[in-house]
Amino acid sequence: MSDTPSETPVTGEQRSYSGLFLAVLAGAVVAAIAGLGWSYHLSGRLTNAEAQLAQAQQNNQKLASALDETNARLKVTTETLGHSLGLTQQQLETRAQQLLRRQEQQEAEAKRLASAQAATAQQVSSVSSDVSTVKTDVGGVKTDLTQTQTDLKNAVSQLQTMRGDVNGQATLIARNHDELEILKHKGDRNYYEFTLSKGQKQAVSTVSLELKKADVKKSKYTVNVYADDKKIEKKDKNLNEPVQFYTGKDNLLYELVVNSVDKNQVKGYIATPKNAPVPVSTSGQ
Repeated sequence: MSDTPSETPVTGEQRSYSGLFLAVLAGAVVAAIAGLGWSYHLSGRLTNAEAQLAQAQQNNQKLASALDETNARLKVTTETLGHSLGLTQQQLETRAQQLLRRQEQQEAEAKRLASAQAATAQQVSSVSSDVSTVKTDVGGVKTDLTQTQTDLKNAVSQLQTMRGDVNGQATLIARNHDELEILKHKGDRNYYEFTLSKGQKQAVSTVSLELKKADVKKSKYTVNVYADDKKIEKKDKNLNEPVQFYTGKDNLLYELVVNSVDKNQVKGYIATPKNAPVPVSTSGQ
């Protein structure tokens, strides 16, 4: 027997297991290498992602800070705007009330003007009617005046003309109150009526008269005339006779006429020139 160990023969089954192991081992090595590569790749991507995340967080912080600042500004702006809007709203309401009051005032003024215009139009219409009436009346007055002037001329022509006792000049006399009114309207002289009682001195015009005697049966009378501090006696004068005398610094001619003679009383008038003095207590007619 020899000392060399005997070799065990390798069977086909053993070769099959050995090849499979090698194949598995090779696959594991490849897988490990692939895993290492993938791990390295993932590690790079993770690092990059973490950097991006940090950057994003930093950006978010900046955005948050900017947002807070913006919100603060927006709050201030909102409050200011709200205050301004509040004031503007109040101003608008005040202005609207002012405009409303002004409109009401304008409407009231328009109504007042319309009423005034209507009243004025009515007054104008009334005045126009009155003017027409006045024109008609004026026409009637003119007609009446013409008729009156005609009647006055006729009445004057019927008055009696007598001569005065001083200058003998013919003069118109009135025999009663109605005829005296005609002479007054003629307007040539001033006329003063009187009623003179016996024993009484009475002022007439700018002179004084005193009845001394009244003869009813003969229609005669006697009277004293006091003028310019003188006494002039007019004795036994007739009814409706112009009794004349001069008086005043201009030596004006006065006429005295007695229209009625009663017991102890006479009635008549004194006629004076238009330029004669007017007495204080007696008015000229």
